[in-house]
Amino acid sequence: DKFPDRFFDVGISEGNLVGVGAGLAHAGKMPFVVGMAPFVSMRGFEQIRTDCSYNRNGIKIIAPCSGLEGGHWGATHHAVEDLALLRLIPGMTVLCPGDPDEGTRAVRAAAEVDGPVYIRFGYIQPIEGYAEEFVIGKAPVLREGSDVAILATGASVTEALRAHDLLKEQGLSARVLNMHSIKPIDREAIEKAADEIGRIITVEEHFINGGLGGAVAEILAEGGKGRLLRLGLKDEFVMEVAPYPDILKLVGLDAESIAVSARSMVA
Repeated sequence: DKFPDRFFDVGISEGNLVGVGAGLAHAGKMPFVVGMAPFVSMRGFEQIRTDCSYNRNGIKIIAPCSGLEGGHWGATHHAVEDLALLRLIPGMTVLCPGDPDEGTRAVRAAAEVDGPVYIRFGYIQPIEGYAEEFVIGKAPVLREGSDVAILATGASVTEALRAHDLLKEQGLSARVLNMHSIKPIDREAIEKAADEIGRIITVEEHFINGGLGGAVAEILAEGGKGRLLRLGLKDEFVMEVAPYPDILKLVGLDAESIAVSARSMVA
């Protein structure tokens, strides 16, 4: 409404959307392109790779409806491959905020990046009292703990915090990290958790291959430290059509399921 000359609707055409954004970036603008995560990441993948990253332009991709948020639309609307795809591309920054206000801070941080940025938005809920400065490549510690470390990203951060509270009632201490930066990732925080705790759980609305769990596994394998449990989708699509909270329980990504996995790991 304020700036109609700055807004362009290219329709349901994600490859073209990214291509138009790339053209604007080459003309000296800072384009923010917006498209549903499952479609902009896959239909626009070649344009993101070649038009944007290969040419190092400053496009910023805002990708809502990520993870399992579109559960009521079925498996075609789940964005559970995008982290793996975007993480592969050289020069790409991949962000996944865990709180609405953090989402705003992520967008502002993306504007300062000299290069393409992908910002993944899922069903994120406000985290009370959370106002941490958004630093790309740094994972804030939201809760301290010594028995297990839970590394969560996006909408899974809220469930991880709830799992922390459940575990506390049961006498277990869980460190919770908000992995809002997938690439670059906070290697130092991961290695510190491996050194100090040893037991690490990753939680993400994504396939466990290639996403946050894959990235953490690479770092732990290179360092030869820590034991890892990856919570996410296990190499199969979620074919059930159901409301978002029911889908989380079905795939074991709700707070209760996370707490059960943590107890099992400590035991």
